[in-house]
Amino acid sequence: MAEQRIVPQGASEAFERSIELMDVLRSEGGCPWDGKQTHHSLVRYLVEESYEVIEAIEAQEQVNYELLKEELGDVLLQVLFHARIAGERGVEEGGFSIADVVEGLNQKLERRHPHVFGDSSVRSLNDKEVTAQWEELKKQEKPERLSVFDGIPPHLPALALADKVIAKADKGQVSLDVAGVVAPDDEHAAFAVELFEMVQRARAQGVDAEGALRRLMYAVIHSSEK
Repeated sequence: MAEQRIVPQGASEAFERSIELMDVLRSEGGCPWDGKQTHHSLVRYLVEESYEVIEAIEAQEQVNYELLKEELGDVLLQVLFHARIAGERGVEEGGFSIADVVEGLNQKLERRHPHVFGDSSVRSLNDKEVTAQWEELKKQEKPERLSVFDGIPPHLPALALADKVIAKADKGQVSLDVAGVVAPDDEHAAFAVELFEMVQRARAQGVDAEGALRRLMYAVIHSSEK
């Protein structure tokens, strides 16, 4: 944690310039490729850029900050892109602007951190209490989520998805009968059960199975290229 607050100079101007550039690219006379993109056509790029951020963070020796700076910019481009496309719809159709996105984030940060921005009587919380508070506030904000598994992104990579399901089940004190949903003669599902149980063991030992396997693959590729 930083010893003092850091608000970089020129951030507002630089961000506004990015918004202006996206406006030019999506407007008449702009870029034909950018102009024809949709939320759906951009999904693959959002996924790719997100994984490239992970690549920069999990570089061989240490975080590759030069690469991380570039890849975070590419992720920000996707945010600007999606917000611009959404802004081309009317408000009555669910449209919104990048300003709405940022303001929504600001409100959420303040709302989810009452121990920082709110009543001084709750400012002495430790990290576990802060996490519990965050979960309770999220529950209040999303009353439509009735199942302990609501809110899990279905398109997570399989190991990460399994880890998330286990975490949610543990938190909600739900027993997971994985073997019970597998047909005895389904060999593929039997392998899946083994993978699930490995994720359970990894989680019990504080290991991120998805990250561990990803780092192993990085090492294998690096070693094989020598």
